Amino acid sequence: MQHHAGTHTTVLLSEAVDALFQTEPGEPAQQALSGTYVDATFGRGGHSRRILSQLGPQGRLIAFDKDPQAIAEAHTIADPRFAIRHEGFAHLGELPAHSVDGLLMDLGVSSPQIDTPERGFSFRFEGPLDMRMDTTRGQSVADWLATADTQHIAEVIRDYGEERFAGQIAKAIVARRQAGGTLSTTTELAQLVADTVKTREPGQNPATRTFQAFRIFINAELEELQQALEASLTVLKAGGRLAVISFHSLEDRIVKQFIAKHAKEVYDRRAPFAPPQAMQLVARERIKPSQEEVAANPRARSAIMRVAVRTAVGVSA
Repeated sequence: MQHHAGTHTTVLLSEAVDALFQTEPGEPAQQALSGTYVDATFGRGGHSRRILSQLGPQGRLIAFDKDPQAIAEAHTIADPRFAIRHEGFAHLGELPAHSVDGLLMDLGVSSPQIDTPERGFSFRFEGPLDMRMDTTRGQSVADWLATADTQHIAEVIRDYGEERFAGQIAKAIVARRQAGGTLSTTTELAQLVADTVKTREPGQNPATRTFQAFRIFINAELEELQQALEASLTVLKAGGRLAVISFHSLEDRIVKQFIAKHAKEVYDRRAPFAPPQAMQLVARERIKPSQEEVAANPRARSAIMRVAVRTAVGVSA
């Protein structure tokens, strides 16, 4: 299936929305449809539109996104039940406590972001080395690489790209800078990495991991994910549902560990007789895209959705 700039196929579309509206045994289904839902990453609005199509007249949907193009797309939805916030989902905690029935986070980068050369996300297109999700603020990758030291660059590539040749790539970047050369376009960086990385994984551009690492770092994606997950415990109602779709092992590990940590009672060893801290989440399912979906949209291949339910707030389960 060809992806052109501007088209985006939403991954796990029906599965994600079904997971949000799923009711626990004994709960009326009607209740779910009049609740308040959050799409923490509006993207191009695939999940939001599906949620709105199923939501009752009393329901509400609040979406977040940092990307100005996503905000422009959101403004095309004329629906009184819908509101968009131009900020990252680290701001989730600003919503009222225990006000949300269902929270969806789709951590994928949307295809139009990748396929728009000016954004600098892709080594396939010549473009400025930018990679910011929010182009209205913060530092671009090119700006950061102009001053960062070898050790910091190597750590970023290794930790966020899981790249074996992180040290060599970092040295090559700094050597080029010291020789008076700049790295200001995606193709310059991709070529430098290709010249540095001698063995390559079949079917993968040698620059894939480095580009992933710089994107995650420049947008503070993993820190933001941690903040948003912590905030979910505050904003979700008892029985509220959390669904998170991740696309690489770094994100999935954070989500998996977060759910596991809060899905058990925690005893404080320093205060052995104090009641345990209540369990806050119940892990539900782990869902991967169907073979049909992967065949139609290869970008869905690595997606994993984890679903959890908020326990009764402040009550030991």
